[in-house]
Amino acid sequence: MEDIQTIKKQFGIIGNTPALNHAIEIACQVAKVDITVLIQGESGVGKEFFPNIIHKLSPRKQHPYIAVNCGAIPEGTIDSELFGHEKGSFTGATESRKGYFETADGGTIFLDEVAELPLTTQVRLLRVLETGEFIKVGSSKVQKTNVRVVAATNDNMHQSIQKGKFRMDLYYRLNTVPIFIPPLRERKDDIPLLFRRFAMGCSEAYNMPQIELTPEASIMLKNYRWDGNVRQLKNVTEQISIIEKDRLITPEILRKYLPDSNNSMLPVLMSESSSKEDTISMTERDILYKILFDMKAEVNELHATLNQIIKSQNMSDSTVKPLTDAMDNIHPQSEYIYDRIIEQDDKVEQAPYRIETVDNKPTITHKLEAKSAEIDEEPMTLEENEKILIKRALSRHKNKRKAADELGISERTLYRKIKEYDLENER
Repeated sequence: MEDIQTIKKQFGIIGNTPALNHAIEIACQVAKVDITVLIQGESGVGKEFFPNIIHKLSPRKQHPYIAVNCGAIPEGTIDSELFGHEKGSFTGATESRKGYFETADGGTIFLDEVAELPLTTQVRLLRVLETGEFIKVGSSKVQKTNVRVVAATNDNMHQSIQKGKFRMDLYYRLNTVPIFIPPLRERKDDIPLLFRRFAMGCSEAYNMPQIELTPEASIMLKNYRWDGNVRQLKNVTEQISIIEKDRLITPEILRKYLPDSNNSMLPVLMSESSSKEDTISMTERDILYKILFDMKAEVNELHATLNQIIKSQNMSDSTVKPLTDAMDNIHPQSEYIYDRIIEQDDKVEQAPYRIETVDNKPTITHKLEAKSAEIDEEPMTLEENEKILIKRALSRHKNKRKAADELGISERTLYRKIKEYDLENER
């Protein structure tokens, strides 16, 4: 098996995180074995590198390699794209056409965003994987193909199966060998290396001096959450390289290019029923509550420190009273603050927890008391929550593409959800 560092250099992979190295090791091992592979990881982590590694190190390397983005092909034409069609099989089919499985015979097909495949196409794909047979659209002739399939997804496949959106038998057929690519926030030591590489690329491409980070900016870069992963980091690096005149990047400069950088690494509260696999992002209201919680804790600490100073210094009443009065003015009751916030917002269900004082310590409780019979309802299902999130995203944006980007799904999936929940007329 080839050395990992050689593989990284050959395919342009940057980083030394153990989880990344492990993924590369698995890719190298399975390359020689002709089995299907499922690559999993968040959007932007670089999943597209691994099918290339598998193909280039396999006995099929002299044959075609085709990458297909399943989420970018309309549902009505995807069967034709994958399996081909006969002349006259549908409107616009003026001649016969080979599909990817016929064109890539002997080689490798990379099916990116495989979870976006329609159920009817999943049946066809399962047949190819099990028997190597397929039928063109509009034909009755069975054809054979010898293709290796490598698939990738950023979806939670188990949830997709439970919702009936992905076939269980196809999942286990694809998942013969799983490869997980870690998100960038779990590769903190790799972040400055990637930044330097992207900065160097911009410098060479646009003939400009290379940008560099101050030590403080490097720490800030490593502590940022990077929800868009490597793709987002590259985008930010290119923006800074082109826009900023100063080539030494400070935290003040960097902060302008990092959305919500002040709250990027806030802890996420998990309910008891939450699984370790679930990723829970903080809403704006969650962040507001967290800020208030931290502020209350700091005020309590200041109050305790002041009491210690008063006791230790034997200060007179005339000196102490102005200080204690000032502390009382900046020490508002948490109940009053939270009731005021809720009064100003009719979306009460967004507030997931409250702060109470227990033994002189601020404590988070995970359920706001119902203020009315309307709030005291049964918990919403995943589908109901999903519908609410989609409606809010659509109301905030003028087009569906931006709404899909905010929700972290493909535009085609958003269209399907709008139809499924009958949201077209509710915008």
